[in-house]
This record gives sequence, structure tokens and C-alpha cells, in this order.
Amino acid sequence: MASAAQRRIKSISYAKYGYLFILPFFLVYFFFQLWPLINTFILSFQDNKDSHFIGLDNYKTILFAVGNRTAKNVSKTFFMSFKNTIILWVGNFIPQLILSLTLAVWFTEANTKIPGKGFFKVVMYLPNIITAASVAVLFLQLCGEAENGPGALNLLLHKMGIVDQDPVSEKYDTIKFITGMWQSRGVVMFIQTWMWFGNTMIMLMSGIQGINPSLFEAASIDGATGMQTFWKITLPLLSPILAYTLVTSMIGGLQMFDIPYLYHKDPNKVSNNLKTVAVYIYEYFHDQVDPKMGYAGAASVILFFITLILGCIAFYMTRDKDAIAKKKMMKKNAKREKFASKQFGGYGV
Repeated sequence: MASAAQRRIKSISYAKYGYLFILPFFLVYFFFQLWPLINTFILSFQDNKDSHFIGLDNYKTILFAVGNRTAKNVSKTFFMSFKNTIILWVGNFIPQLILSLTLAVWFTEANTKIPGKGFFKVVMYLPNIITAASVAVLFLQLCGEAENGPGALNLLLHKMGIVDQDPVSEKYDTIKFITGMWQSRGVVMFIQTWMWFGNTMIMLMSGIQGINPSLFEAASIDGATGMQTFWKITLPLLSPILAYTLVTSMIGGLQMFDIPYLYHKDPNKVSNNLKTVAVYIYEYFHDQVDPKMGYAGAASVILFFITLILGCIAFYMTRDKDAIAKKKMMKKNAKREKFASKQFGGYGV
């Protein structure tokens, strides 16, 4: 028989210590995540000046331009910012995914021997850990225009004969990488792709390495080409990772703030070509003259629901249809067997 000391040791519950260890996380989450989120919902139903409850007026103003000229400007700016957000996200996600998927397949190919493969993986991931402020300042210097002196990129284009120089004023006819609409958008898309393709590549590589190698061996024995193996085996089995990549990239893209906000010459005004919804929210919330916290809160909630809806659509479109059909068939067979057992068990007539 167990002694009294042994029984006492067995009766001690250590679960409370686990709760104590995870308690700091929940405290930090409540004060820095949950409460600000709740407060945002509260602000979205309040007036911009005296903070009294006004119901859905802020939402009506942003979505339907209900009100005076100021309200119409608020709505117009929001939809312009949302359009910019979609353009910047799509413009960096598509090349990012193509580049990451190509490199992931290349690096995980068993028959391809790449010297220094580990070094290249590290180098391609490094931009992901550089702060956005540093990257924005770097590209502002590289893409300088004629007004403040040409940057390194325009000087390079001049040496290549693409950018001309006025012989009288000795000024360069520089490409407007900062103030031009599509030029500035192209630079921001390139920055986002450059910063995040390494992270996407690592995730896709982990997904490819999780595929059973015997499938690739069988395809090789059957004489399948590399492209056939990619389209018939690799890509279908990568669908869960691709769905995760799509959703996380979409969430990050819709909340894009740092690079569009920092990539401009005027420290007090972001170009309308780069103003995203996150920048729109920030500017209205931190307006020094007339802060519009109600509009900022409503825009945040609208962005939350847009992200939620698009995320659900993405999950629905990338779901495993074969697994769903198999699950439905199993349920159907189970019901059929249950009905048959009732019939033969004397419950049916």
C-alpha cells in the first residue's frame, strides 16, 4: 500500500502553476489588444467632437456619404484609400507568391544540387527582419528626384542613357519614383515583395518537405516531367499552406501602413497614390487640428469585417474538395448503416 506521503504527493495538482505561467500573456493581451479593440468599437458609435452616442452615423458617412460636403469627402477618401490598398496588396502578393513558390520548389528539388543552398536561404530571409522605417529611408535616398537632387537609381539610369540631363540648367529629367502615381506604387510593391518573399518561401518549403517523398519517387519512375510533378502532386498537396499564405498576406496587405506612410517627401502629408486604409485611420485619429476618432473607429471596424469576409471567401475557395466529399460520403454511409441496423433489428416493419 502507498504511504501517506506518497498519497499526498499524488493528490497535489500542479495545474495552478501552469495557469500562473500563462497569466502574464492574458494580462498583456487584455491591456494592449483586447481593450483597445473593444474601445475601437465603442468609438465607432460616438460623435467626433463631444463623444456622445450617435449610432450608425459614422458608418453611413463613410460608406454612403450621408451628410454635408465634409461627409462626402470622408467617404471619397475612404474608398480611394481602399482602392490603393487593394492595388498595393495584389501588386506585391502575386509576384511574391510566384517568386517564393519557384524558389521553394527549386531549393527542395532532390535532383538539383545548389552550392551554398543554406547561405542563399538566409540571405533571402534577411529583408524580413529589417525595420520598415529603415527600408523606407533607404529607398527614399535611392529613388531621389530632380527637386532634391537625383538619387542613386536615377543617376544609374542617366549613365545608361535612359534619363537625360538639361545642358543649360544641368538638371536631370528624373523619373518620379516618389511623386509619380504608378512609379511610387511600383516601388512600394517592390519593397513589400522584397521584404516578405523570403518568409513566404520558408513556409512553402516546409510544406513541400512535408509531402511524402514516395509520391515524387513514384512519379519519377512513371516518367513524369518536372512540370507534371509540380502541377499534379506538389501544388495540390500545398493547398493548405497556400491558403494560409493567402489569408495571412491578405490580412497584412489590408492593414498595410508602414511603407506607404513613410515613403514620401512631405513628413506631414502622405501621397493620395499611396494612402491606404490604415494610413486613412491614422490620419483621422491623429489629426492635430480636428481629430475624427469616430470616423477612425468606424473605418477600423469596417476594415475588420472586410478582412473577415475576404478571409472566409479565401478559405472556402482553397478548401480540400476531395476531403469534404469523402467526409460527406462517410456520413452518408454511416446513416445508411444505422438505418439498415434498425431495419434488421426489428425496429422496421
